[in-house]
Amino acid sequence: MTVSRREFIQWSAAATALAATGLDLSAAPAKPSAKPSPKKILILGGTGFLGPATIEIAQARGHQVTMFNRGKTRPDLFPGVEKLHGDRDPKKGEGLKALETGTWDAVIDNSGYYPRMVGASAALVAPRAKQYLYISSISAYKEPNPENGTEDAPLATMADPSQETMGKTYENYGALKALCEQAAEKAMPGRTTVIRPGYIVGPDDPTGRFTYWPVRFDKGGELAVPGAPSDPVSIIDVRDLAAWLVHLVEQGTVGAFNACGPAKRLPWGELVAAFGKAGNPNAKPVWIPADFLAKQEGIEFPIWAPFVGETKGFHTWRNDRAVKAGLTFRPALETVKDTLAWYKTQEKVEKGRTRLAGPNAEAEAKLIAAWREASKPKG
Repeated sequence: MTVSRREFIQWSAAATALAATGLDLSAAPAKPSAKPSPKKILILGGTGFLGPATIEIAQARGHQVTMFNRGKTRPDLFPGVEKLHGDRDPKKGEGLKALETGTWDAVIDNSGYYPRMVGASAALVAPRAKQYLYISSISAYKEPNPENGTEDAPLATMADPSQETMGKTYENYGALKALCEQAAEKAMPGRTTVIRPGYIVGPDDPTGRFTYWPVRFDKGGELAVPGAPSDPVSIIDVRDLAAWLVHLVEQGTVGAFNACGPAKRLPWGELVAAFGKAGNPNAKPVWIPADFLAKQEGIEFPIWAPFVGETKGFHTWRNDRAVKAGLTFRPALETVKDTLAWYKTQEKVEKGRTRLAGPNAEAEAKLIAAWREASKPKG
């Protein structure tokens, strides 16, 4: 079995490139009652998953948003928002030319994957922007991850920092993210906010990772569930993350933060129960132990990771610093219900947004049969 950490990295790197329509963020959390002073926010990207959620909330809070991207993905989103077009790579086409003028209170960079490009954009806007928020990843940490790790854990490194390739199995993704953090801080020292999310989930998610589970439970019948109910799992609703990013801009908060939820450690069994409550009551989970899964080939389950060995710390990152800085979380059941409801609106209108990341029905049935055979009493 291939561990889902690789799958997490691959989808994190690719998510912003997927196109879709039908965004619905109507279930966003309640906004703080205090009216903030209006901010001018530049978002580098803004059309993938986290970007649209952030723009929705920033506008609802009375802020002025500008988007910078290539203009190729979901170009019809936010018709009233100022849109600047170019390329993150200053060597391609018009590059960053559109950013040579303008002033902003904050820049939110959720589309930076290579340090040369992040450094170029941060350096260009540094004289005209007060704050730079870089969306990194928990993959920026050195492996294996410590259990209950904090923001002070060692970061990933790479032998040749000048490489601009993720690698065949995205092995460079984490180190490149760490280098991007450093590039942003170098360009805007003391004015950089680094956000390291884990699994970002919820409505409008193009990856099909988390979405696989409520959709699969909604189909009913026997279904394979990996690991044990006590295994930890860490998720953050995109709407909670987006609301917090806007809050950080309003407060001018800088520093590095693990954007992992929920507030307290979430047992995998509780999340599985939420899938069941939101889905078909006839769904019958069949738990497949991690040690048995480790011996299987060609089957992967999204979100969950074995709570043993090199992945034991993967879902255990501490978020104390982020919570102290205002990060809040909605109940997991709300995220599950909203994700399933959103998916059903997409099934006939946007095939690119309905991709699911888990095993197909045949592979799942074979796995359950193999586990039952292996579990039979011997002799």
